[in-house]
Amino acid sequence: MPVDLVPHPLSVTELPGTFLLSDDVVIVARGSATDPAWLLHDALRAGTGLNIPVTAKHRNDSSPSITFTQTGEEPPDAFPSTAIERYRLDIRTDGVTIESSHPAGFVRAVQTLRQLLPPSTLRTAPVAPGPVEVPCVSIDDEPRFGWRGVMLDVARHFQPKEFVLRLIDLAALHQLNVIHLHLTDDQGWRLEVPGWPKLTEIGSWRSETVRGHGRAANGFDGTPHGGYYSTDDLREIVAYAARRHITVVPEIDMPGHVRAVLAAHPELGNTGQQKPVATTFGIFSEVLAPTDEALAFARDVLDTVVDIFDSPFIHIGGDECPRTEWEESDAARARARELGLSDVSELQSWFTAQLADHARLHGRRVIGWDEILEDGGAPRDAVVSVWREFATAAKAVAAGHDVIVAPQRAVYLDWYPSADPDEPLHIHGHTPLETVADFDPAPADVSEAAPQGDGDHAPAGDPGTGFGRIFGVQAQLWTEYMPTPRSVEYAAFPRLSAVADMAWASMDNRQHHPVTTRMPAHLQRLDAVGVNYRPLDGPRPWQRGGTGDRARFDTR
Repeated sequence: MPVDLVPHPLSVTELPGTFLLSDDVVIVARGSATDPAWLLHDALRAGTGLNIPVTAKHRNDSSPSITFTQTGEEPPDAFPSTAIERYRLDIRTDGVTIESSHPAGFVRAVQTLRQLLPPSTLRTAPVAPGPVEVPCVSIDDEPRFGWRGVMLDVARHFQPKEFVLRLIDLAALHQLNVIHLHLTDDQGWRLEVPGWPKLTEIGSWRSETVRGHGRAANGFDGTPHGGYYSTDDLREIVAYAARRHITVVPEIDMPGHVRAVLAAHPELGNTGQQKPVATTFGIFSEVLAPTDEALAFARDVLDTVVDIFDSPFIHIGGDECPRTEWEESDAARARARELGLSDVSELQSWFTAQLADHARLHGRRVIGWDEILEDGGAPRDAVVSVWREFATAAKAVAAGHDVIVAPQRAVYLDWYPSADPDEPLHIHGHTPLETVADFDPAPADVSEAAPQGDGDHAPAGDPGTGFGRIFGVQAQLWTEYMPTPRSVEYAAFPRLSAVADMAWASMDNRQHHPVTTRMPAHLQRLDAVGVNYRPLDGPRPWQRGGTGDRARFDTR
């Protein structure tokens, strides 16, 4: 049996023979390995019909077993860290051994084992109940990067909770460890905040959505759109992800992209004028005013977010924040002078610093898009998501910032996957699978900005040296033109599979085992879990854009 795993492990040795997964097998696990063992039990029962028991010790009858063994002292539960995800998986004809020093490593081994099974076993009910053969193999594995993420924009088009949970499962299967939820924007506010009920009453829905490619001249659909997650919904999402050792990183965009906020609370803006939640897409001039009231609002939101999400990082956006309203506001100019700023352009850096200070009180760090580096700079402990120009990554690292590599030309999955005129509506650009597969998130010109790590691992950095670190890589799924879960899946897959490979596998492994050659076998897994992926040779008839609102439109 070929071992076409996605992502490709650090070291794989194929061995002769197969292991027979049957009713005679037991799963042996104790301590921190118990929950990952039950995760495997649940997956096997769903996909194979085998109800393999989980026990703390081997049976006396020497039944074949899948044995979880903790090796060494458990490393600190730091995130992002590749050490906690290290594992060894040995499959022999007489049994399976999974070794790790941390539950996260056990969970990653479970997902590798699932991929080694026939694709049909990934279904939610067995199609061929009974014993299953697993190829014998020895795998030593550890990811290249500690941050391997995907951002889902649920603000532009609200995505139901059930789809977020499904995306977590798909991320887990691909060894991703971050789900970044873009929860607020001009087109909608998606979470409850105690004391601010208008955010969901008014800010969570818009009256209609522009047709086609976001141009008002195309007209509007006339259909209200919206929704939000209750606090219990978000707690469920966080807990579901945590069982799979995936961190859910929330994003609350401030001080720009706040039309939905100001629709509910115009007093927090610079003009006091109430405008509706945005029904078109793009960059809007409305921003939060640099007032104590607006800052108190932002702090209340952060207090709510840190209470729900256990992520050590809170994303505060910070992108595409026009200065127009501040420049035209006497009050904003006066506040800038009062704060000792050179001009109103530095108000965003001031705002970012206030949010970072408040997050720090909760033991959290802020993340911002790379615009936070401008006009006064960002707090030293702020993590920078580099999205515009890849060269910014090296500059941010050299300036002492930890960096998430997320450049639009390599990992923005809302760009078109091909030049095919039948592609359904996306935003613009062209990012085929091959572009994703070839991208190196930490080439020499970036890595040399910081102390080097071992082998193919990203530099670890040292706060005492004045250098930052490359945390890892993250793909983005902006949903202006992805109104449904099926449209999100089409944009995401199989390119997100290639992102997962790029974020996990060493460059040497990627060059010797190109993900494009492993992809045909991997698509069988995506078929089994029912993903609406784009076939390698182009969209299926029902996936095409046609001649209506989903027709392809290129802006550049």
